Amino acid sequence: MLNYIWLGLILIAVTLGGLTGSLEQVTAAAFKACETAVISLALPLIGLMAIWLGMMRLAEKAGLIQVLARALRPVMIRLFPDVPPDHPAMGAMLLNMGANMLGLANAATPLGLKAMSQLEKLNRTPGTASDAMCTFLAINTSSIQLVPTTTVAFLAAAGATSAGWIIGPAFLATTCSTIVGITAVKLLARLPVYRLPASAPATLQPASSMSPEADLEEEIVAPPPLVAWAPPVLFCYFALFAYLAYNSIAAANIVSLKTGLLAGVQAISLLAVPFMLSFFPLFASLKKIPVYEEFVEGAKEGFQIAVRIIPFLVAILASIAMVRAAFAGAANLPWFTQATTTFYKVLEAVGFPADLLPLVLVRPLSGSGASGVFNEMIRNPELGGPDGLLARTAGCIMGSTETTFYVVAVYFGSIAVRRTRHAIPAGLLSDATGVIASIVICRMLLG
Repeated sequence: MLNYIWLGLILIAVTLGGLTGSLEQVTAAAFKACETAVISLALPLIGLMAIWLGMMRLAEKAGLIQVLARALRPVMIRLFPDVPPDHPAMGAMLLNMGANMLGLANAATPLGLKAMSQLEKLNRTPGTASDAMCTFLAINTSSIQLVPTTTVAFLAAAGATSAGWIIGPAFLATTCSTIVGITAVKLLARLPVYRLPASAPATLQPASSMSPEADLEEEIVAPPPLVAWAPPVLFCYFALFAYLAYNSIAAANIVSLKTGLLAGVQAISLLAVPFMLSFFPLFASLKKIPVYEEFVEGAKEGFQIAVRIIPFLVAILASIAMVRAAFAGAANLPWFTQATTTFYKVLEAVGFPADLLPLVLVRPLSGSGASGVFNEMIRNPELGGPDGLLARTAGCIMGSTETTFYVVAVYFGSIAVRRTRHAIPAGLLSDATGVIASIVICRMLLG
């Protein structure tokens, strides 16, 4: 499906650019996007991948990943029945979901890429997404957000009097989108067009000659026990972070239960990354694991993965930039303006705020583009400003949807999967649910 979408984006951009005389701008946008994909995204991702994959290796060696996977085994085995319960993929997926729930995008992406690489080891049809991969992508693109950190920051910077208001509605909207995403990915997998072959051909077996079970046995080694003096050290460590959390909450201006909850959530979001970056190596060292050596060994994989996704980033970002440039060139044409006005009237007639359309269209394609549209919208006094119904609804949409095409391109590109099966339809359905739920919930709360 991604093949046709990518080709369609390019043909639309070139055709519309030719009709509007903006082919030069379309070409420039394509080249600029290629530069951005490599310089602004892939290269910084190498460092992020290195540090988080290094931490993942420490967590695996210390047994933390296996503990996390066992704790949530009843839920995970229902969502991913074809993944062994104690496989490292389970822990990696759980850490990715946790990072997404806290709005920690810099941590979620590397952890998600690690999870995909682990799922690929179980994939009997290389080049084609497995059911587990599609389910993981559906959950990832619709993951429940406890704290849409970036969106709250944008609203606060624009002068919103209650930037954290969107946290509750966004949580409800993402709950709806996650339910729809999981349901859709399970139902779509049964359709003949998306169904995997009953048995994979011999030439499509995993590169390893071992079965997934044998591979699992090779990877999972019983972690060493904690040293005798570990309990008091861990007690002091947790006490330190409890004190830091208390200070963060106490420094906030708490005047109601709502502001108190917001302060608590913000404290968790602030301390989550420092906690993980220090707890994993500390816990591993208390098991006499050589933390520096293991961290470096895990970090090596970050460079390889970041380099592998460059072609996929270039492809998707260039096509999106071309389409944006083509539509920008057509914005002042009478026939285009008339068609847009008519379409907006249809949207208003069915209860969809037409001013949200640019954000809704850009969001699945480009995170930076959606952020730009969102910032322009909340700073426009004609649209109600950062405290208006439109701004808050847009904030909920930003917090309850995902850049589906970007996520699919990066995650599947990292493991050279080209046949994405039903991952994109399921992701778009969850995005659409997040948009509709955001509009309905905000209207119910604000009138």
